Amino acid sequence: MPAEWSLHDAVWTAWPHDEAQWAEGLAAPRSQLTAMMQSIVDNGRGERVELFVRNSDDEREARAHLGDAQAHVRFHHAVYGDTWLRDTGPIWLARGGETIAARFRFDGWGGKYIMPGDAELSAEVARLTHSHEIVFDFVLEGGAVEVDGAGLVLTTKQCLLGGARNPGLDQASLDARLRFALGADRVIWLDRGLANDHTDGHIDTLARFVAPGVVVAMEPEDDDPNRDAMRGILDDLRAAELEVTTVPSPGAIHDAGGMLMPASYMNFYIGNTVVVVPTYRSAHDDHAVAAIAALFPTRKTIGLPCEAVVVGGGGFHCCTQQQPRAL
Repeated sequence: MPAEWSLHDAVWTAWPHDEAQWAEGLAAPRSQLTAMMQSIVDNGRGERVELFVRNSDDEREARAHLGDAQAHVRFHHAVYGDTWLRDTGPIWLARGGETIAARFRFDGWGGKYIMPGDAELSAEVARLTHSHEIVFDFVLEGGAVEVDGAGLVLTTKQCLLGGARNPGLDQASLDARLRFALGADRVIWLDRGLANDHTDGHIDTLARFVAPGVVVAMEPEDDDPNRDAMRGILDDLRAAELEVTTVPSPGAIHDAGGMLMPASYMNFYIGNTVVVVPTYRSAHDDHAVAAIAALFPTRKTIGLPCEAVVVGGGGFHCCTQQQPRAL
């Protein structure tokens, strides 16, 4: 599995359409995801967006939002539940000069969110790209794993060993499956994720590789409600003998109903020319974006509002799945 900073041919995502999944309505998440796509295409300098829409009406709506960026977007009509292509799409591998769509079983995030079309979407992406496929018979979402492209995988015990996704498989069994499926040498298991995380501790809200053996994670303030989990993550990363750099956490971010959201600066997307970082109208936004920018000196780093997307259960990284360029 290539590191995310490797060159991409395209990135896959989907247009939000189901109001039942967005407690505060569709307008704001559509607007924020449009800004993300416009940044990723980077006026044609970045990468193509492959966008799923449900029908012609949704396509017209998306085109109206995208404006000039639509010239770098390809539209595909399909049945799908929501926008989280990181988890419902394939995980792309590279081998022998070709890219391969690795498909895993998808069970609606441990059975919590079963929506029509989601379990079939990875096969549809493979069909549309005419990709060679490898199918694995265990549950895995793309947001649950993070790789450095040099043999290391990060994941969490909360997600993969929590019991709902792969009952009967212990840590040793899943460790072996991950190493085989992703072409890795070592799996580093962190403990748990953020409070109220719909995904049960996906790694892409906790820690991200920025170079081989180098990882970034969040340093919490004393009053951060997730401070214990974040400090445990930092301890585990250092114990694994990784080079660790930190950015501040956003602190407590609440939705319109007052519920704590699993807001994280780690849910950034690394595109060919840009890094898109979620922001939350937090006092720490500017510091976090600048710190992440320093890790990617050859790319533009852009902070974009993401609170409305997090209301639906994820962030910018959750709704994107990169298709690597065959080298």
